[in-house]
Amino acid sequence: MSQDSRDEALNERAQRLLRVLVQNYIREGQPVGSRTLSRESGLTLSSATVRNVMSDLEELGFVTSPHTSAGRVPTDKAYRFFVDSLLRAQLPTDDASLEEIRRQLDAPQDSSKSLVAAASQLLSNITHLAGVVTLPLAHSAVLTQIEFLGLSENRVLVVLVLDDREVQNRILHLERHYSAEELRRAANFLNEHCVGKPPAQIHQELVRQLKETHEHLNQSMLDAISMSQRLFEQSGPSGDIEYVIAGETNLMGFSGVADVDKLKRLFEAFNEKRDILHLLDQSLRAEGVQIFIGQESGYQILDDYSVVTAPYSSAKGVVGVLGVIGPTRMAYERVIPIVDLTAKVLGSALNSRR
Repeated sequence: MSQDSRDEALNERAQRLLRVLVQNYIREGQPVGSRTLSRESGLTLSSATVRNVMSDLEELGFVTSPHTSAGRVPTDKAYRFFVDSLLRAQLPTDDASLEEIRRQLDAPQDSSKSLVAAASQLLSNITHLAGVVTLPLAHSAVLTQIEFLGLSENRVLVVLVLDDREVQNRILHLERHYSAEELRRAANFLNEHCVGKPPAQIHQELVRQLKETHEHLNQSMLDAISMSQRLFEQSGPSGDIEYVIAGETNLMGFSGVADVDKLKRLFEAFNEKRDILHLLDQSLRAEGVQIFIGQESGYQILDDYSVVTAPYSSAKGVVGVLGVIGPTRMAYERVIPIVDLTAKVLGSALNSRR
């Protein structure tokens, strides 16, 4: 059922009481009784009338009643109704948070990775949740220079310069030993033919060149192509997504998600990265703030959590995504504008480094 259809199923009075219930439960973390709802809603309703509305909302799946209390708590469906109502409004960011975001991300950083790490820690510090930020996609940067340095045991240190200033070091494990002269010739070939192109394009073109003109390539070209295939083969549209996460331990402080086994499995998922990366990849291809509540993520490990994300952009378009992970009982009214603003400021900070 669409959000509009859900809204139509609830009259204005029910919608108002449901919003108050969600806000109160997010703030207090306790089941909300009819007397509290009547008082905080500003409506002139008897407790009996409020109980009747709550009974209707329970039948519709918006609230549930814990056995130990006469009050109600919101379900994921209620959080979705609440969040969609928020997204239709213009949510303000408090000035202190705005100033902190700008101050932290405008500070000089050594690299894009250190800037991303700062953004992740900042999101965690401000929201008191887990902050997650993907590294800018490698295929959005272009190669400026490449050098190879021989190490022991058939290993080669690769020094990549991207966009004139981003330096990355990688280690390649090769089938045989390459002399310093072979490495120099291979680097010369790549610097001559590949500078100014993104890694993903370099990989595609080298594979094509190897297939089409193999018999015309000399040994130094073959060596360069062989090493480059190892280096760039993971630089496809989503193969190079990595993320930095901060504040995972913040999730231990929330009632409702304090189950040790659940937290252990979640932390394992953070380390394995696969499911989290798939979720972030969805956000990378979407526009604006995305909110996954409970089972909406499609991953059982996140059934008790919400993920709020937003893509961030450079002058070349969307290059990454950032967000927070927290309990479904999170302060959406505060978190959503913070995530949105941080994405905009991070994009601006990346552009200023170019």
